[in-house]
Amino acid sequence: MITVIILAAGSSSRLGRPKQLLDLGGRPVLQHVIDAAAKAGADEIAIVVGHAADQVAGAVSLPPQARLVHNPDHGKGQSTSLRAGLRAANPAAGAVVILLGDQPGVRPDAIASVVEAWREGAGPVAQASYEGRPAHPTVFDRSVWPELGGAAGDEGARSLLIVHPEWVRPVEVGGQPPDDIDTEQDYARVRAAFAPCDEQPDRNRRGQSDP
Repeated sequence: MITVIILAAGSSSRLGRPKQLLDLGGRPVLQHVIDAAAKAGADEIAIVVGHAADQVAGAVSLPPQARLVHNPDHGKGQSTSLRAGLRAANPAAGAVVILLGDQPGVRPDAIASVVEAWREGAGPVAQASYEGRPAHPTVFDRSVWPELGGAAGDEGARSLLIVHPEWVRPVEVGGQPPDDIDTEQDYARVRAAFAPCDEQPDRNRRGQSDP
């Protein structure tokens, strides 16, 4: 069993408004990430919310396997949301996949590929690689959750990947990595590149945004 954790609790301080709720093709940015996880076949989806939690809850539609997890400590950094997600994961889950709520271009096939690599014995960590560039999604075996939960501040899972590069197996998925949305310029770029996923091939496509 796999739990997908979507980190969506941040305050969007650089943008000045909740980026999870920005419109992209008629749906909130966060909805695209949720839908990608569901299309990838996630057994369970834990969406960690904090800032503007009520607005987020009212704006997204949840598939049956998804639920919102509130992080009251979201102001202390992304690591607190990561821990909240790990605590919420099903006890039967053998691994978690970490996604960011401001990356609407994350591809279902990329999620499925890292999960498949983990199931085939890739090791503690399997991370998507886009023509050699590592990025989300990343899957973490339960055996490394204690170290993953020990991250501090805004480092999140990145600190574990830096400390233990030998644990990481790159999984080549092709195409471009999903963009973060941190500024109005980022939002404009993602909006311009956006195209519905059913208009693009599943693998090796070049579009930067894929709901």
